[in-house]
Amino acid sequence: MTISALPESAHQPLRGGPVLRWGVLAPGRIAGDWVASVHENTDQRVVAVASRTLSRAETFAATHGIERAYGSYEQLLAEPDVDIVYIAAPHSEHHTLALLAISAGKHILVEKPIATTAEEARSIREAAQAAGVFAMEALWSQYLPQTSVISQLMRNGDLGEITFVEANFGFAAPFDATSRLFDPALAGGALLDLGVYTAWFAHFALGNPATVSATGTLASTGVDDHSVVALGYDGPAVAAMTSTIIVDTPGTGMICGAAARVEMEKFMSVADFTVVQRGADPIHWQDTNALEWRAGLCYQAPAAAAFVADGLLESPQHGLGDSIAVLEVLDAARAQLGAV
Repeated sequence: MTISALPESAHQPLRGGPVLRWGVLAPGRIAGDWVASVHENTDQRVVAVASRTLSRAETFAATHGIERAYGSYEQLLAEPDVDIVYIAAPHSEHHTLALLAISAGKHILVEKPIATTAEEARSIREAAQAAGVFAMEALWSQYLPQTSVISQLMRNGDLGEITFVEANFGFAAPFDATSRLFDPALAGGALLDLGVYTAWFAHFALGNPATVSATGTLASTGVDDHSVVALGYDGPAVAAMTSTIIVDTPGTGMICGAAARVEMEKFMSVADFTVVQRGADPIHWQDTNALEWRAGLCYQAPAAAAFVADGLLESPQHGLGDSIAVLEVLDAARAQLGAV
C-alpha cells in the first residue's frame, strides 16, 4: 500500500491545556534550557527552584524569572502551591530525589534516565503508585511532533513489518575524570547519558528485545565510552544502537519495514524525517513549530500537565514500564562491557 500523505501529529498542544505550578530541583544547564523553553513556548510556569547551594538557586531564579529560590530540596517540597517537580540533577541523584519528592506528595518529571538501573526505576514506580502521585521520565524525544507521526505510521501498518532499526548518538567529549560523563560516582558513561536515547528508539519501534549483545571500550575511570549494542527479537527483527563520548556521530536513526522506511536526520530531537517507499516517491515531513534543538524540551511539560489532569499516575506514551525496559537493556549492555 502506497502512502499518499502523512498523518497529522497528535502531540499535546503547547498552549491551551491544563496548567501546573512547577518546581525545579537541581538547577543546571539542562534545567536552564528546559525552563527557558517552557516559559517561552507553553502556559506552564515554574514558581520555585531549589539547590543545595542557595546562591545558585537565587541566580537561576533571577535568570529565569522564578519567584522563589531555596537552599534545600526539602524546603521547596514543603511548599503546598508546587504541584510537580522537574528533577534535573546528575543521573546518580535521580533515584534519591525522586523518592524524596514522592514522599512529599509531589508529582515528578525526572530527567532521563529516570534512574541508573532498572531496579532503582522499579522502586520509583512502586513508591509513586503507593503514594498516588504521577511519575514520568523526561524522555523528551517521545513527546515531539515527529514521534507522534511516526508512531501512527507504525500503528497503521504503513511501514509493513519492521525488521531493522538503527540509531547512533555520540560526541567527542574532552576527558575529565571528575565530570559527570566520566566519573562513575556520578553514573557516567555513554550508555546512561546517550544510549538511553538509542535504546528508547529501538524500544519505541520494536518493543522488548529477546537478546542483548554489546561490544565496546571503557574509559580509564571504568565507565563505558564507546559501544555498539545489537538487539535481537523473537521474530526476524534486529536493532543496532551506537553510543559514544569519544567521537562525533550524526545522530541519525532509521526504522525499516517491508513496505517503507523512516529516515531521521536527528532521531532524538526536533528534526525533519523522510519516508522512503518501495515503488513510490519519498515523502518528507517537516516540523512547522520551528522549535530548534533543545527548545523541544518544552513538549514534555504540557503533556505531563494533561496526564495529571486526567488523573493518570504514568505517561500513556512512555510509562515507567517502558523506562524500566530501556534500563534493562542498558543494565545488560553495561554488564557485558564490564562498566563500573
